[in-house]
Amino acid sequence: MRGSAIAASLALSILALSAAPVFAQTAPPAQTPPKPAQPAPSQPAAPAPQLPAQPPAPFPQGAKLAYINPQLIFQQSVEGKAAIARVQALVQKKQTEGQTKAKQLQDNQTKLQSSGSVMNEAARSQLEKEIERQQREGERFQQDAQAEINEIQQEVNNEFGKKLQPIIEQIATEKGLHFVFNAADAGFAWVAPGLDISADVIKKLDATAKPAATTPK
Repeated sequence: MRGSAIAASLALSILALSAAPVFAQTAPPAQTPPKPAQPAPSQPAAPAPQLPAQPPAPFPQGAKLAYINPQLIFQQSVEGKAAIARVQALVQKKQTEGQTKAKQLQDNQTKLQSSGSVMNEAARSQLEKEIERQQREGERFQQDAQAEINEIQQEVNNEFGKKLQPIIEQIATEKGLHFVFNAADAGFAWVAPGLDISADVIKKLDATAKPAATTPK
């Protein structure tokens, strides 16, 4: 019961973090006018003072509850970083493909605007049909691309949740905890910093991560 509750609460937080931006409209980037040159400052700005890092708060002795920050775990763990990179790589690929298609469509639209009046009827009709085809394909491409991105997001969420759950249960057992809350949806007004076991989860999760495969020489 305890494990299933943690897994259920993690799902929404991990999904929200790894969700890539909605697939952008496949239009080429607009050209922005160059900004006027700014005069160089007479004196370089002084660097901001570096504050010493604060040591983590110790876990309260005898505490029977703790909490985790799933977004922090996802962002800082080896497994989470790999999952984010996997989603972002697909998003970038689809955006590049979409921009190429949009550029081809825009070129044909520009050609029709500038030369359509001097084309013969057959050539103009063929170009108009090509534009209509590109528009239909562009809409289908966006829908298919977003569906593929959503699918890989769900896949990495499920994979990460399966790896995270036993780590949380192991730490809870070691510390003798009765509850482990998800800080993303627990609605804490205040909680002792030492009860955050996210760093312990990241450490154990990274220890179980498989090393990256090396390319044979």
